[in-house]
Amino acid sequence: MHAYRTHSCTALRASDVGEQVRLSGWVHRKRDHGNLLFIDLRDHYGLTQIVTDSDSPAFAALERLRVESVVTVTGTVVARSAETVNTNLPTGEIEVRAGEVVVQSAADELPMPVAGEQEYPEDIRLRYRFLDLRRERLHRNIMLRSQVIASLRKRMVDQGFTEFQTPILTASSPEGARDYLVPSRVHPGKFYALPQAPQMFKQLLMVAGFDRYFQIAPCFRDEDARADRSPGEFYQLDLEMSFVTQDDVFAALEPVLGGVFKEFANGKAVTEGAFPRIPYRESMLKYGSDKPDLRNPLVISDVTDHFIGSGFGLFDKIVGSGGKVRAIPAPGAGAISRKFFDDMNDWARSEGHAGLGYINIRDGVPGGPIAKNHGEEGTAKLIAELGLGPNDGVFFAAGKELQAAKLAGAARTRVGEQLNLIEQGVFKFCWIVDFPMFEYDEDAKKIDFSHNPFSMPQGEMEALETMDPLDILAWQYDIVCNGVELSSGAIRNHRPDIMYKAFEIAGYTKEDVEKNFSGMINAFKFGAPPHGGSAPGVDRMVMLLADEPNIREVVLFPMNQKAEDLMMGAPSPVSLKQLRELNIRVAEPPKG
Repeated sequence: MHAYRTHSCTALRASDVGEQVRLSGWVHRKRDHGNLLFIDLRDHYGLTQIVTDSDSPAFAALERLRVESVVTVTGTVVARSAETVNTNLPTGEIEVRAGEVVVQSAADELPMPVAGEQEYPEDIRLRYRFLDLRRERLHRNIMLRSQVIASLRKRMVDQGFTEFQTPILTASSPEGARDYLVPSRVHPGKFYALPQAPQMFKQLLMVAGFDRYFQIAPCFRDEDARADRSPGEFYQLDLEMSFVTQDDVFAALEPVLGGVFKEFANGKAVTEGAFPRIPYRESMLKYGSDKPDLRNPLVISDVTDHFIGSGFGLFDKIVGSGGKVRAIPAPGAGAISRKFFDDMNDWARSEGHAGLGYINIRDGVPGGPIAKNHGEEGTAKLIAELGLGPNDGVFFAAGKELQAAKLAGAARTRVGEQLNLIEQGVFKFCWIVDFPMFEYDEDAKKIDFSHNPFSMPQGEMEALETMDPLDILAWQYDIVCNGVELSSGAIRNHRPDIMYKAFEIAGYTKEDVEKNFSGMINAFKFGAPPHGGSAPGVDRMVMLLADEPNIREVVLFPMNQKAEDLMMGAPSPVSLKQLRELNIRVAEPPKG
């Protein structure tokens, strides 16, 4: 018999009754019934009930142990009586009557329980993450993550992609988020950077003649934490393809993502066929966001023209100065209460906005401040154009175009949630396409890149030389699922002449480009294929599939909101000897 186990804790069935077996695992729960002691023994695979009575030498060994101690139990498989069968467990028809127990490791008193799904403070959970990971939900999430990555990898290989590993120690990039810097011992005063993404390396792979690359890539960015973003590091399905158009990238990625989501959707529906493509400007108008949740049926409308010369002075003034007014329908809200509308207005103010205008219609009679000031005829036209019913409502967001769009988008989400309009049990994908190549930076009073400076402009050099920069679109795209952006991507600008011109429009000289992006621009001078790619976030995919609101729940050892690893004590001070080896002196931040 094996020293530790003949079976896992989920393997035994009624057909095994009478067998001598050996199991090893953690004491999950204990139930003392006087002369009988029941133990739920847990391992990676599941649970088996162990039973012993006071006449057995195993009784004393098990009775004194705390939960989460590790034991090896040798005993006989016996059938449970009909009334004690546990139909919720695969092993629920049997139990193991313990004859011998070996204590492999006795547990101290626990700082947090493992059994059950009680919520505990983040600092406790992260400090004792090894205990947290023993809990069923988290253990299941991490296994799901592993299975998703394995599926992604297989699907990419099946499509003819080859996996390559790109460097972790690289050069600092002047663009994007803040780098994590690594001092060089052999080059005093110089630093490596951890890659924010393998962007330049994967493009150089295309220049080097490798046609279809992918990698489950670690990325490092010194950014603040959010619910859908880990501080410090994250993983993405990084891919790049040569001699492709935007359509080719979509055709390669849709079956991979759609297939993975169908595989692990657990009964939820997944977008069938080609994912919808929504131009950026249309998305900002209809949904108030470039990552729309298509489970929400509400569609925003531009009603600016209705408020030109309106009796509602505030909106008239906003429109007169070039602002916009967006309408967010609230079907059935008029029949709820006036409080719903006032609460929405209070919510908008709590989010830092001036507030939300509204019309509430009850039994066909419009009410609210806008209806009162906009006039009976103007209100009737507005209601007719929006197709509102006799007990509907509508909210209004006004301001500069982007400001109005963002408030309308946030209001659309909240109204959808408050009125229970969000479709459940479904994953809805879409592509956001046709991003503007440039935008006007109000603070710097100059034109700058709006999304990705290395994307190919639609129309290429001719567009850059003949069009208003703010009208130029780029071959850039995002993939979105249920309102979560999974990745950005682009058809790359592979021609140095077009790249110099694009950067010139954004105020950079040829020398700036040569200095900051020398590795890539020099490579492009020796023959670069048209190429493009994307990089969907693995953490976010698993978060959606596990139906978790926070990315921390699908990452093995996450940091806290302050980018601290409480379990390992990182970041931590280092010794003066180490600093001297690196030729570094620490400057303390000013106090106060």
